[in-house]
Amino acid sequence: MYAPPPAVAAPHVLVVDDDVAVRQLLREYLSANDLRVSEADSGKAMLDVLDREAIDLVLLDLRLPGEDGMQLARALRERAGIPIVLLTGKAEEADRVMGLELGADDYVTKPFSPRELLARIRAVLRRYHAQAGLAAREDKRRAYRFEGWEFNLRTRRLTAADGRKLDLSNNEFSLLAAFCSAPQRVLSRDQLLQLSRLHNAEVYDRTVDVQVLRLRRKIEPDPFNPRLILTERGAGYLFNAHVETLY
Repeated sequence: MYAPPPAVAAPHVLVVDDDVAVRQLLREYLSANDLRVSEADSGKAMLDVLDREAIDLVLLDLRLPGEDGMQLARALRERAGIPIVLLTGKAEEADRVMGLELGADDYVTKPFSPRELLARIRAVLRRYHAQAGLAAREDKRRAYRFEGWEFNLRTRRLTAADGRKLDLSNNEFSLLAAFCSAPQRVLSRDQLLQLSRLHNAEVYDRTVDVQVLRLRRKIEPDPFNPRLILTERGAGYLFNAHVETLY
């Protein structure tokens, strides 16, 4: 029976702006153009979202009431290599220059054209995706995406394409991280054991098969006819997915 290809997880943009109307406009426009959108109305709310979610790009208004936009941009750049696009006023040339010097990737002035903003966001994301494999280090991985799933290494959560969040046991987390780190490769049970130990989980050789079955029940449409975690007889398992790494 033909199974349609799984949905691909959309890039996740965090809009940080205190203006409800601006956030609503951006949420509706960006969502209609294949981007996933979260919102924050302050620096604290921004950091809270970053602690919970794997964000691909932050759209940051430099003029949040009672907050230093430059400090927020600096904190964001020091925190992680997440792309930053600034929202500024027409008369704020000095702020734009300073923001770019702090490491922002681009800026758009208010009032802005949503179409131009979308083009700039896509251009920044393309540059980061091209550079990620060369510039980032393995120990700074934030998340993986595969076949419509998003696997957040910080929150230890697995999110489906429809937004459902699944909690993982230590063993399930460890095995999925091992599979995502080596997609399209046959991994023996011994290799899975070694890779899993890199994530500080206690996975024993005699339980690998059991843990694989439990993981299949969570990510496979039909666990008994798996498409993602394939059994290679006499060799081990193969993770049959295209995996995107987020840093």
